[in-house]
Amino acid sequence: MKHWLREAWNENKSLLLFIALMMVFRSAVADWNEVPTGSMKPTIVEGDRIFVNKMAYDFRIPFTHISLLKIADPDRGDIIIFDSSVSDKRLVKRVVGIPGDIVEMRNNILSINGQPLSYLRMSADGQYVDSVENLIGVEHSVRMNTRGSALSSFEAVRVPEEAYLALGDNRDNSADSRVIGFVPRNEIVGRSRSVVLSFNYDNYYIPRSGRFFQSL
Repeated sequence: MKHWLREAWNENKSLLLFIALMMVFRSAVADWNEVPTGSMKPTIVEGDRIFVNKMAYDFRIPFTHISLLKIADPDRGDIIIFDSSVSDKRLVKRVVGIPGDIVEMRNNILSINGQPLSYLRMSADGQYVDSVENLIGVEHSVRMNTRGSALSSFEAVRVPEEAYLALGDNRDNSADSRVIGFVPRNEIVGRSRSVVLSFNYDNYYIPRSGRFFQSL
């Protein structure tokens, strides 16, 4: 048995080392993440594979959430990827509230520290309206249901230390901080700013070449 293992190692050590290094790289440096739902529409659509910078905020021990070095803190407008202990899954949402912020939403209009955000309507299809939200200097697209939903409003809340308030861009169809609560900083694994690949789930998984390497 030992002889067989030694031979297998000698014949495949380069491949095994490559696989091990790749796993470490994907765990601690960079990876991509599949987006299976429409909670971030119109920014991110089902079938997108987004690039995840895992060193955007921390340098961590591979395969853990233990930070060895804090690099930066998430900011408003960042698209974060985090392992939610409440929902027991990896989620992709946008930071709208940082520690100390007071955040409120009325009929899908966000207010941060008493300042209502501005919205520029871009398009509508009868059921949904797409607008550009100005998140105190960070402009991005959001989608709202014209009839609203149970998620369209919430009372003013203060974001605690070491936590963030994160919402989906598809405001009436996202299980985000309005459902799971604040996002603890130690659950955040990285930040995304671009799509790598995209496949159309409704059309035989044909690649959407126009979304390859698209900025978010």
